[in-house]
Amino acid sequence: MTLKEKKILMDGADMKRALDRIAHEIIEKNRGSENIVFVGMQRRGIVLAKRLAASIAKVEGKEIPVGTLDATFYRDDYRSPLKQPEIRATDIPFSIQDKTVVLVDDVLYTGRTIRAALDALFDMGRPRTIRLAVLVDRGGRELPIGADFVALSLKTAANEEVAVKVQEIDENEGVALVEIN
Repeated sequence: MTLKEKKILMDGADMKRALDRIAHEIIEKNRGSENIVFVGMQRRGIVLAKRLAASIAKVEGKEIPVGTLDATFYRDDYRSPLKQPEIRATDIPFSIQDKTVVLVDDVLYTGRTIRAALDALFDMGRPRTIRLAVLVDRGGRELPIGADFVALSLKTAANEEVAVKVQEIDENEGVALVEIN
């Protein structure tokens, strides 16, 4: 399987602007930053969650807790013989009880990863509400799950994927539509 870059959807500056906009939307929807915590999905969702929390901290003058979540064990395809999952750390060093949890991921597609994340979160407590923030919503939902905060929405074909790169992991920034051959 090879990936061929088809189109650049966002560069680093576009990503920063989009995340700042989402941070402001979160503040508006929540009427401030009180009781908000962020949980970033492994891997790139963590980076995005930290950036959103930092953006809100600048505006509100208040540190926002950020945790990390790996929902691999909660996935419905976890035991699939075709997949060898890479297990990463979950670290949520704060209570989510009665909090507004903003779950952050890079790309929303079928909704199955988010469903697994919701199951994992409810095993940790009962949040007041859970909001979903994603950089890209690429359509193709298999479950009735939608994002509350989206930087970019697009429809992709079966042979296309969205590749998100962040400096902290990939050494460069951007979002590209890639073709799978």
